[in-house]
Amino acid sequence: MTDILMPALSPTMEEGTLAKWHVKVGDKVSSGDVIAEIETDKATMEVEAVDEGEVTELLVPEGTEGVKVNAPIARLKGEGETAAPAQPPSPKGEEPGPRSSPSGGGGPPKAVEAAATPEPQKAAALSSGRGPRIFASPLARRIAEQNGVDLSAIQGSGPHGRIIRRDVEGKAGTAPAAKPGAAPAAAPRGEPRQVQSLEQMGIKPGSYDLVPLDGMRKVIARRLTDSFRDVPHFPLTIDLEIDGLLEARGRINALLDEDGVKVSVNDLVIKAAAMALKRVPEANASFTPEGIAMHHHADVAMAVAIDGGLITPIIFAAETKSLAQISREAKDLAARARERKLKPEEFQGGTFSVSNLGMFGIKSFASIINEPQGAILSVGAGEQRPVVRHGQLAVGTVMSVTLTCDHRVVDGAIGARWLQAFKAFVEDPVTMLA
Repeated sequence: MTDILMPALSPTMEEGTLAKWHVKVGDKVSSGDVIAEIETDKATMEVEAVDEGEVTELLVPEGTEGVKVNAPIARLKGEGETAAPAQPPSPKGEEPGPRSSPSGGGGPPKAVEAAATPEPQKAAALSSGRGPRIFASPLARRIAEQNGVDLSAIQGSGPHGRIIRRDVEGKAGTAPAAKPGAAPAAAPRGEPRQVQSLEQMGIKPGSYDLVPLDGMRKVIARRLTDSFRDVPHFPLTIDLEIDGLLEARGRINALLDEDGVKVSVNDLVIKAAAMALKRVPEANASFTPEGIAMHHHADVAMAVAIDGGLITPIIFAAETKSLAQISREAKDLAARARERKLKPEEFQGGTFSVSNLGMFGIKSFASIINEPQGAILSVGAGEQRPVVRHGQLAVGTVMSVTLTCDHRVVDGAIGARWLQAFKAFVEDPVTMLA
């Protein structure tokens, strides 16, 4: 028998959602056949079979969230092998029963034996040296944590006394009260502080609807918190006159009209950013404990808003590409990003980011650095403002941009030089084509 394991679809993936099975028990599969769809924090991807055989068990049902990487999700019987007694998967939304470890990951045999104690009371009485061990599904644990529910006070109705979702729903506020005068436990050094519940901060129970965090929102929260806390960052803001850029864009689009290409202001910003990174290579760098990584190409990530979060597909080696190429790639990447069809290598990495909120009328803002990049550019709206030209007051189209820098890599002087180079390219677009 061969176990099919939950694959790691990216270097940072720890868990995912098994969105859909493309096979059923009894089907025969060959290497390369698509057997399932997995949702990660950023995309939905197809999983291919590596081995050949007959599907004897689907250990994780469709729709199961929080499936750990390398947890068994299905089982194959090779030629000449005898199938073990099949066990149907649990209903959609609940985790597998005896074959899963308490963490929902389908652990090793010892964990399975521990979970299969014949009496529900024994399941809750197992000790780990730090107090009673409570068997609950990952979904039940998450709901309990969000609603302040004490799992030790709940009798599980799942297989072998396991606590499942329906056992904790509607039981907000059953967490044990703190002893009078007891000081709140401090988080371990270097660990994020424990966030209080809304009720602890004065919000009345039942006065709001709670939308559970999906994988994308969890990763965004963790990564941006880590970046904002750990990266010493500072902003640099300048104003750009973009009348020449808008005029050049109109002329470029008139020339490209026959090819069906429409270059946007953001395409021009990406090209200008890439050219400026080559002009000031010290800004195209990342901090590592071993030293400063100086990147060979300007791989520019562009922030794209999608349902439930944000993703940053990358225009690789943007300094080598024409405006038409950048426009085509950007539109394709943005469209597939919104459908969650990007491959991990298309949105992970990058050496620099551009975040543009100008289309929403935002005048100026500063973004959080997307590690391991050394800087991120925030682009505001172009608007008519009074400007001084040759000592005379005039009206010009002005756009504010802010460069947020990782001070370990891009100090003030480097950031200022990069903005000077970027300003020159934006205000005189012909220089980008030279």
